Amino acid sequence: MFDNLTNRLTGAMRKVSGKAKLSDDNIKSTLREVRKALLEADVALPVVKAFIEQVRKRAVGQEVKRSLSPGQALIKVVQNELENVMGEKSEDLNLATQPPAVILVAGLQGAGKTTSVGKLARFLKERHNKKVTVVSADVYRPAAIKQLETLAAEVEADFFPSSADQKPIDIANAAIEHAKLKYSDVLILDTAGRLHVDEDMMDEIKVLHAAVDPIETLFVVDAMTGQDAANTAKAFNDALPLTGVVLTKADGDSRGGAALSVRHITGKPIKFMGMGEKTDALEPFYPDRVASRILDMGDVLSLIEEAERKIDKDKAEKFANKVKKGKKFDLQDFRDQLQQMQNMGGLAGVMSKLPGMSQVQNAAAEQMGDKTLKQMDAMISSMTPKERRNPDLIDNSRKRRISAGSGTEIQDINRLLKQHKQMQKMMKKMTKKGGMANMMRGMGNMMPPGGGFPR
Repeated sequence: MFDNLTNRLTGAMRKVSGKAKLSDDNIKSTLREVRKALLEADVALPVVKAFIEQVRKRAVGQEVKRSLSPGQALIKVVQNELENVMGEKSEDLNLATQPPAVILVAGLQGAGKTTSVGKLARFLKERHNKKVTVVSADVYRPAAIKQLETLAAEVEADFFPSSADQKPIDIANAAIEHAKLKYSDVLILDTAGRLHVDEDMMDEIKVLHAAVDPIETLFVVDAMTGQDAANTAKAFNDALPLTGVVLTKADGDSRGGAALSVRHITGKPIKFMGMGEKTDALEPFYPDRVASRILDMGDVLSLIEEAERKIDKDKAEKFANKVKKGKKFDLQDFRDQLQQMQNMGGLAGVMSKLPGMSQVQNAAAEQMGDKTLKQMDAMISSMTPKERRNPDLIDNSRKRRISAGSGTEIQDINRLLKQHKQMQKMMKKMTKKGGMANMMRGMGNMMPPGGGFPR
């Protein structure tokens, strides 16, 4: 996420981070680099100008000049201003109304609107324990109605059917009555999108909004469209009383222009970020955490929260007890750890939230991406329970059988077994004195070119 912006900004910040004293020239050249980085990230020009001016004011003031480490103080100023541009604090959905709380979702076609409705339904259900009904008023695209029905079944939300021969207002009103009868806490209304902003579309959605009077009106926008996203959001904001923005495809946005422009241009908070295609890939937007990630300082809080939700606590506890007792780390344990990592978005997903990992994240993604983790899982699945418990039994004839069963090569099996041996050694170190420190030293052997991962 925002890789290009992160690389440019951290490069500029690195030049001043160790300086014991900052001169006007230092500050000017650094701000010039920051300005270039923001413009290349497709941040809207008014936002860049305001951002640079605010940083410059604080950088030449007493706050930085009198600091014991002015370089670090300047980085802190840049971080604070990034947070200010994106909204300072996270803003939750407002659902404080007589149920069902209606959330109207608007946006252009192709921005990921319908998918976001499904993700939001799952988010409210799982994290806020809400009963959710979803409905599509997109009468121009029957496929959108079917898509929402499929998503509703996947996330186990109540789906209210609609059809292309109905009027959007009639669909919305009937859905509200249905949601009341079902005792739903929330009704999410998916609206029609267009390929571009046009007057007819705006008039139609204004009428629909007035009819249902939603408590939340969310605008869904594709983060990868950069400052165009902010301009489109402004057009919708001029037509509708938006309460927030959902940035989709943020995981594929290497620039970050939309995230840094939308709030400043619309005055409306970014409430969620779509971070992948799966229905659980929706994150609340925390400006401070995103600013930290942009400056390669990590986002450990989000990592901890994700671990709390996604790691199988029973398996983790059993594994911890096994390690404490010094029992042998077998291939079944190895497979469990790989699956836990996959649940957390793979090695690259974990590393993206750790400080200072932007430089090695892409290499890690290549070495331990989804494809590699699935391949390793397939190899272990092709082994007998006895082989998993005792990998030393795996001779050449067994390797041939495992290779055929998992669709891999013999050398892939060899790499997997070598990887397991390295992990086994690390687990032994954990049970000895200075366990965690020893284990971290052993991590060097886990990464390429050491043993290498199967490809």
